[in-house]
Amino acid sequence: MTSARTLLAAAGDALLDERRQLKPEELAALAALPDENVPALAALAHEVRLAWCGPDVEVEGIISAKTGGCPEDCHFCSQSAKFESPVQALPLLEPTEVLAAARETAQLGASEFCLVLAIRGPDERTMKKLLDLVPLVRDNTGLNVAISAGILTREQAQRFADAGVHRYNHNLETARSFFPQIVTTHSWEERFDTCRLVREFGMELCCGALLGMGESHEQRLELLGQLRDVEPAEVPLNFLNPRPGTPLGDRPLVEPLEAIRWIAMFRLGLPSVILRYAGGREVTLRELQAMGMTAGINALIVGNYLTTLGRSPEEDLQMLEDLRMPVGVLSKVI
Repeated sequence: MTSARTLLAAAGDALLDERRQLKPEELAALAALPDENVPALAALAHEVRLAWCGPDVEVEGIISAKTGGCPEDCHFCSQSAKFESPVQALPLLEPTEVLAAARETAQLGASEFCLVLAIRGPDERTMKKLLDLVPLVRDNTGLNVAISAGILTREQAQRFADAGVHRYNHNLETARSFFPQIVTTHSWEERFDTCRLVREFGMELCCGALLGMGESHEQRLELLGQLRDVEPAEVPLNFLNPRPGTPLGDRPLVEPLEAIRWIAMFRLGLPSVILRYAGGREVTLRELQAMGMTAGINALIVGNYLTTLGRSPEEDLQMLEDLRMPVGVLSKVI
């Protein structure tokens, strides 16, 4: 059996000296390392992050511009109208509310602001409102504007690109083989197709993962390969924070060391992406959040998430200062 030291050294040679992506079998071997090797795995991932992406950390704020009432049945989501959830359906926020939130985000030193809508995809009325909001936020705050509004048609992707949307978020969430156990109202292929459209029309693709829904380690590796196929600029890494009333409401949290393992694995499998701490990190990692920053993470969502509370932005900015990690603007390394 190949030793952990040998596997880690070979991965380091490939990523740092040869500047090549790891093969699926190399990633599988690293994912199977014992728990005692996770700190060494994290250290390698941090080295890879610095070599491929540099020292800067990107800070982003998000706002739930349209909350609840979504017709889809994503089993992890408290915004689905299919489940008995305490989240109430609300209309699209007024432009003044969105702009106020964007200004608060800009004051934190952030470079990105994402408008998130709980919808299957935008109708024409929603499209027009979003297309008005993009220049409003950008011109008044200087922030790059990202949008997350579900499944897109080709024509909608073109219009968002023409309006200057910097990134479009559309998460694959989980592996194609596991997806039907999590969502039944739309297909994994529909998500994949939207991701392709985003890139085709020149927007940066933000395409995330949600770990801890019952998927196997093999399916996490499968998802890594599928993320490679859509070539995202950014990958938000979420950990399930079980929501009351949803089908996954009773699932246990991912263990902290297991979360560190998969942060490192996503960096080693996707060396050039902006790998962003996203939902669930506070409850999953607890006291190991700073360790995650030295396991491959180079971006943060600060403040609250869509329907759950994060920790204060000041705590995150203090963590970055303590780690001597500068806040900057990132784009995918080509």
